[in-house]
Amino acid sequence: MTVFHSTSPTTPSFVSISFAEDPTAQLGTQLSNRDKGNVSDMFVPGFATVLRLVDGDTMARRSGVQMGDVFVAVNGEGFRRFPPEVEDPSDANLDEGEKVLKNTVVKEGEGYAGLMGKIKAVKGAGDPEQPLVLSLERYGWDEPPNAWERFLKARNGDVPAAMAMRQKHEAWRNETFPMDLKNSAVRDILRSKSVSELDFKGNDSIPCVYVDYAKLQALSSDSVDSVVQSFIAMTEVILKKSSDPRTPKASQFIDLSHVTITGGMRSDILRKIYGVFEPNYPETLHRMVMYPVSSIVRRTASIMLSFVNENTAAKFVITDKVDVVCKELGWPKEEVDACGGITEFVAKHCMPNEELIHDE
Repeated sequence: MTVFHSTSPTTPSFVSISFAEDPTAQLGTQLSNRDKGNVSDMFVPGFATVLRLVDGDTMARRSGVQMGDVFVAVNGEGFRRFPPEVEDPSDANLDEGEKVLKNTVVKEGEGYAGLMGKIKAVKGAGDPEQPLVLSLERYGWDEPPNAWERFLKARNGDVPAAMAMRQKHEAWRNETFPMDLKNSAVRDILRSKSVSELDFKGNDSIPCVYVDYAKLQALSSDSVDSVVQSFIAMTEVILKKSSDPRTPKASQFIDLSHVTITGGMRSDILRKIYGVFEPNYPETLHRMVMYPVSSIVRRTASIMLSFVNENTAAKFVITDKVDVVCKELGWPKEEVDACGGITEFVAKHCMPNEELIHDE
């Protein structure tokens, strides 16, 4: 891969669910009412989203429904907060009247009730010639329908400040992506696993960006931008894997083995990383754990991290205790012990970064 694009699609995809084959089936979802007048819902195009999927062989699972999908129409009648920016390709065969009906904008306060009422009416009629058909839209984890609430929270509910933050982020994203990953410094960072993903298939641990700080400190000062690129790519890869695009999360494990903080830890690397991460990936950090850091130098490390804001700092854990690492990152202590310690556990779960490495 020579060019890396953001893992959040900038245009929606579309899902249509027809009950023609099984008119009495239940959808198999729990819905979220997005018609309560909350400012956090202002960029959601419809008034109901999928909160979770019910277990079992349901219509939703068979149709590929995912958490966060937005209901926008029932049997060709729209229940939208605002008109679509992108037309559903399947609407190409509709006449203008049908398109207008499907894209109907409904008043705030009437959307959710209207949507649910229409579904109930169609199901209740039981007309085999008019089976229930639901139209949904799906947005990427970094698109406003999913991301706006994160930016709003990062600015403590201040709408103008959150809007300004979001606009700056969109400008940054347009300037940053696609990224060219073929330069030698990025390849070396990824190949050496100086920055990589810790994969935990089979347990509930939150995906984690692993940073081998000793290896990064050995790099020349002009390689810091390549470190940031590698970190961005790894973060994007991990956030895409979130089952819920509204709340993508990643942890970060900063491995300080073989790094002596009192001997001169390079704070410029973390400063540059967080100068990009904080304003562009708000509310996606679960925990950032720095280990091992002795109690003697913990205060020094904390002072070095004073450049991050209060919200982010509250998610930082600086420790020399394995128990604390496991608790904060959700790692199974029994497996860590069975592996022989943190270093061996990390080596077991560290991904090879092959999909991101390009050899010229």
